[in-house]
Amino acid sequence: MEGVSFREAVRFWWRLGFISFGGPAGQIAIMHRELVERFGWISERRFLHALNYCMVLPGPEAQQLATYIGWLMHGTRGGIVAGGLFVLPSLFILIALSWVYMRFGEVPAVAALLYGVKPAVVAIVLAAAWRIGSRTLRHPLLFGIAVAAFLALAVASVPFPFVIAGAALVGVAGARFAPSVFTTGAHAPPAVSTRPAVIGDDTPTPAHARFSAPRLAIIAATFLAIWAAAIAALAALFGLDADFTQMARFFTQAALLTFGGAYAVLPYVLQGAVEQHGWLTAPQMIDGLALGETTPGPLIMVVAFVGFLGGWTKQLLGGDALLAAGIVGACVATFFTFLPSFLFILAGGPLVERTRGDLKLTAPLTAITAAVVGVIVNLAVYFALHVFWPQSTAATPFAGRFDVASLAIAVVAAAVLVTRRADVIAVIAASGVAGLALWATGYGAV
Repeated sequence: MEGVSFREAVRFWWRLGFISFGGPAGQIAIMHRELVERFGWISERRFLHALNYCMVLPGPEAQQLATYIGWLMHGTRGGIVAGGLFVLPSLFILIALSWVYMRFGEVPAVAALLYGVKPAVVAIVLAAAWRIGSRTLRHPLLFGIAVAAFLALAVASVPFPFVIAGAALVGVAGARFAPSVFTTGAHAPPAVSTRPAVIGDDTPTPAHARFSAPRLAIIAATFLAIWAAAIAALAALFGLDADFTQMARFFTQAALLTFGGAYAVLPYVLQGAVEQHGWLTAPQMIDGLALGETTPGPLIMVVAFVGFLGGWTKQLLGGDALLAAGIVGACVATFFTFLPSFLFILAGGPLVERTRGDLKLTAPLTAITAAVVGVIVNLAVYFALHVFWPQSTAATPFAGRFDVASLAIAVVAAAVLVTRRADVIAVIAASGVAGLALWATGYGAV
């Protein structure tokens, strides 16, 4: 794409992989600020149009969004680089943290650092809801969809796919009975005028992003061959029923069931990895989730922790090669979890590009965007309950003491993110330092 060199894009995607904190909501907010507001590589409408598509796919929507934008700018190589670099830093970090976890156990300084970061994550998610909501909820009906989505998840515990499907049906009806409402939201002009985007609202679809049936068949066949070859290699090296081969099959299934993000699939991973395969224990799974929440990259990267512990604890390469077994397990889990995401984007992207400007198709996506705001707020509430009430459970959400220090960190972080548009990585770093300072002074919660 003229205006953004491939080398420049690679540098950005590499940096993004190290600063993509805050779960999907925080990561989407970071990409929006960097790509739409700061660099002007893609317009508001094109960004949200891509986001809408990623929200209805199984898999990590933030990583898929990065893949989509990278693909739109620089074709297949751009998509693979963007999606891959979104994951690789997190994989390296989680392998290192998993080794520390298994080798040294609890480290007070690390726990203190994570203590400070967790309330910052709450703030990042809330800031994301504010920014996306202020741009998309431009009509009371769209605001109502967001509220309904939040209540459906937070109060009625409606499964995420049903929430998205319900919003899409409202959009279908809205296209017929209130078309003016559903031409706003995801397809409204930006709230603030910015310089023209490289990929603007009226930029023609590049040649590589136009639909072609033969191309679709080639991409699908290529990914199926890659998956089959990887499974065959594991079976040849370790055996068809070996744990590494079982990990490949299990995490492929998990990747196809992750509608609704990481929290929707975690019960499935917990049941299979803990109860069925015994790769780790339930307390270890909780520790892995905490690491996943406070490291860059998609939250579903917790699968790397699961794979690492599976290889280590079961000594899959022998008692003298625990670290190597852990690394292989983490890589297997990550590869098979994310491979389908690249297929969905590279194969489905051209179809999505054809829907721009078609109200029958964009109206449901506008409604989905409104629902996503409610989903993000629900995620913020979920995090807040566990951060501000550390002893809370699903049955007793407000149990135990209220952590005033965590609330203070979250309020300050949210204020600088929303009012001063502070850099996310600076907020994360400052919050971690605050956690270390509280630990150094003997604060009881750390």
